[in-house]
Amino acid sequence: MNRTAARRTSVASLTWKLLWLRARIFVSSFRHTSLRRKIGTILVTAISIGLLVGAFIGSWALLNLLRSPQVAEVIDLAQVINAVPTVIVTAAFLTILLTSFGVLLQSLYLARDMDFLMAAPIPVRAVFLSKLILAILPNFALLSLFGLPLLFGLGASAGYNVLFYPLVVLLLVCMALSAAGISALMVTGIVRLVPARRVAEVVAAVGAVASLICSQTGNFTRGMDFGSQQATQVVNLLSRVNSPWSPFAWAGRGLVSVGTGESVISIAGLGLMLLASLVLFAAAVRVCEVLYQTGWSQMQAGTVRRPRRRSQPAQAAALSDRARPRLLPRSVTALIAKDAVVLRRDLRNLSQLITPLILGIVYAVMLARSGGQVDPGQGQAPQWFMQSATRMLGYGNAAIALFIGWIMLSRLGMMAFSHEGRAYWLLKAAPVSTARLLLAKGLVAYLPTLVICEAFFVASSLLQRSDAASMLFGVGVVALVLAGSVGVNLAFGVTGANLDWEDPRHMVRGSVGCLGSFAGMAYMGLAAVFFFGPAMLIPMLGSGSGLGQAVGLVLGSVFALACTLLPPYMVRARVARIGEAG
Repeated sequence: MNRTAARRTSVASLTWKLLWLRARIFVSSFRHTSLRRKIGTILVTAISIGLLVGAFIGSWALLNLLRSPQVAEVIDLAQVINAVPTVIVTAAFLTILLTSFGVLLQSLYLARDMDFLMAAPIPVRAVFLSKLILAILPNFALLSLFGLPLLFGLGASAGYNVLFYPLVVLLLVCMALSAAGISALMVTGIVRLVPARRVAEVVAAVGAVASLICSQTGNFTRGMDFGSQQATQVVNLLSRVNSPWSPFAWAGRGLVSVGTGESVISIAGLGLMLLASLVLFAAAVRVCEVLYQTGWSQMQAGTVRRPRRRSQPAQAAALSDRARPRLLPRSVTALIAKDAVVLRRDLRNLSQLITPLILGIVYAVMLARSGGQVDPGQGQAPQWFMQSATRMLGYGNAAIALFIGWIMLSRLGMMAFSHEGRAYWLLKAAPVSTARLLLAKGLVAYLPTLVICEAFFVASSLLQRSDAASMLFGVGVVALVLAGSVGVNLAFGVTGANLDWEDPRHMVRGSVGCLGSFAGMAYMGLAAVFFFGPAMLIPMLGSGSGLGQAVGLVLGSVFALACTLLPPYMVRARVARIGEAG
């Protein structure tokens, strides 16, 4: 019994020491940092405290207003006000549960200090607990910045007793710990099946796509009306959240009962939720301790795959394949296959390919809502202007496809060489000419972009029932403009290649990357003028639209092909010097 107590004391004291050392490191780094950073940290702290005070005063004033007899005569908000603790407790639990997964993955498996901590004479449970607390602390602080003032304002406006306020803090802490325990259990379980870095890539890709979708929801809801019916639905939804069958409602109703001192049953529900949260956290920590230690050992050991011997039929097929005529040189095909595997395995690249496609779908839906017609407004615009604007909307699908291609090529084209990293010396030592290397990198950027953009353009044109001539014209424009964009981005990628990057956002040197983005945008604008300008202006002069599209294709093709070939040709001498000093 004494050994068990001593072990628990040792784990608790070591956990506290690890947390205290992290605090001392933070204070030491703050003392030795520059004056600008010190002032910035102090300002951020002061602003955070001001936000806490302002949120408390604002919530207190708002809840007093909502409780006033004047508002009660119009609408009864008692149920909504009583549901506020339940809503905040539920939001706290779900927020910590969703945001802690990626943070715990980085903190428990991918942090740089884990080798030192796992080799030190410290119990695994102490390391795990300290890492878990440090991981959820920023998210919990941010959540408390919004949740605590609202709950404290609720208690101040209703005149709750003093016991309400410490129980609010205790409940939020218990909710955060239980949610973090579940998230840690998920992390340690998944890492035993999938490598931690692969899981991190999946989390980053899903997070990027989810954040983009959330940021674009305003474009879909912009035209929606919010009236009394929608307000009633919101009130009913908040009332359902506070249902007596919800465990979170037990905690929320218990807080209200503690403040008012009315219902003993609700107070018992609050105590049950606090106890259940602590038990859940303790059980999760116990299970994670075993999974974490074995998972860390397995990740460090790794697995070695034995090379598979090629069978005789496979060797015969390879020999016969060498004798066939080839469209591309074998070295170019090999480089394309190698880069395709790299892009497919790194899910950060896939998320960057999906992101522009989502943006394109959003803008295509907005274009479809307009019906391909221009709002006549007050009827003051001349007829020729209305016709040209309508034709511009008719080419909107091609413009959106080019916008998707511009974003994709800014990643695939400009970072084609930088993506090799420190392994670029292998390409420099390989018997591959500069022209073939540029061709392979250009095709790796061009082919997936072409397929995605053309598929998007054809699908959106079919949904809007565009005519066949406009579709053929758009298909040619998209293919040619993207080819020129590959040449421009590839040239800037060669000029600003950075092989020593650690963060994928720093693959291209800052000034060159910024200039390359502007150059790619300027090229897209000029190409649109060459292709779409004659197609819109010539019909205004009385000629057919077919003649305008033909002239646009001729002029635009010359411009696009020149941008496809000339920029890479101008930087061909720099390809062999990528990664060299000076």
